Amino acid sequence: MTQKWIDFAERLQALAQAGLNYSKNKFELERFAEIRAISAEMMAHYTETDMDKVMQLFANESGYQTPKVDVRGVIFHEGKLLLVQEESDDCWSLPGGWADVGYSPVENVIKEVAEEAGLTVKPGRLLAVLDMKKHAHPPAPYHIYKIFIRCEWLRGELSGGLETKAAAFFERDGLPELSLRRITQQQIELLFSFYDEPDKASVIE
Repeated sequence: MTQKWIDFAERLQALAQAGLNYSKNKFELERFAEIRAISAEMMAHYTETDMDKVMQLFANESGYQTPKVDVRGVIFHEGKLLLVQEESDDCWSLPGGWADVGYSPVENVIKEVAEEAGLTVKPGRLLAVLDMKKHAHPPAPYHIYKIFIRCEWLRGELSGGLETKAAAFFERDGLPELSLRRITQQQIELLFSFYDEPDKASVIE
């Protein structure tokens, strides 16, 4: 039921945001603002996120709402997968994050891997586009699409960055504690399946 209520809150937020953007009537604007506040309260409750933070996130959104995009780099070396230790929770994930405006998906993943792991990479192919809601992530205030791009390590030495403490390669049977807001065990297994089967078709859901 928790996910269902989060879905309701997301839909209310999207409707309120569109109404605030397109409506000119002051009374309608007041109603849409109230709907947004209600949706934020629902989201804060079901995602266990601070209400002020949710309201700040929602207040910064304008125009027609669309899902956010999370881009992750997938780098294998000698059968091991590159992970970075997140500064925020001490757990591990693939290098990557929110797609920045003005950058293509390929440019985003190059930038993120350099910033978070210290490596220069060459993106190769799209492995997967996943809907975060269909996976075992903790509840989130946004609807998120996750893009996984296979990359080749060209040069550079492993290091942490501003948002990461360390970077290292791990075997599939020796993974550290994962940052579940960013990556799940099921997704790691999916990525290793591309290592096992290089010609495996991309997964899009």
